[in-house]
Amino acid sequence: MSRKSKGINAERELIHAFWEKGWASIRVAGSGSSRYPSPDVLAGNGRRRIAIECKASGNIVKYLTAKEVSELQMFAKIFGAEPWIGMRFDDMKWHFLSPEDLNKSGSSFSASIQLVKKKGLIFDELIEL
Repeated sequence: MSRKSKGINAERELIHAFWEKGWASIRVAGSGSSRYPSPDVLAGNGRRRIAIECKASGNIVKYLTAKEVSELQMFAKIFGAEPWIGMRFDDMKWHFLSPEDLNKSGSSFSASIQLVKKKGLIFDELIEL
């Protein structure tokens, strides 16, 4: 399976999880190639709006560019949504980090499995905030 297919399938899995819990959710196709900032997934329940940059990885660390993080934060601020980084490591459930919880690595950011387990919220915790 290509990296692109893996990411798309992970995003679709997340969309279904939101709908199963009574949240409306959409995947923003081509979010990484748009000239405007846009998250991978938007979800809301009438009370909260969430903008998520999704990352799926088979490695123990996943890197994000400074641009990905800043554009997520910019979009969320303008849209009135909470910015979250959704991490899906192989053989693990979805975990969600605030952008502030990411490790700064030079001009990029990273999240390891250990960081996600320590600071991340699982899906049910995220939607119950």
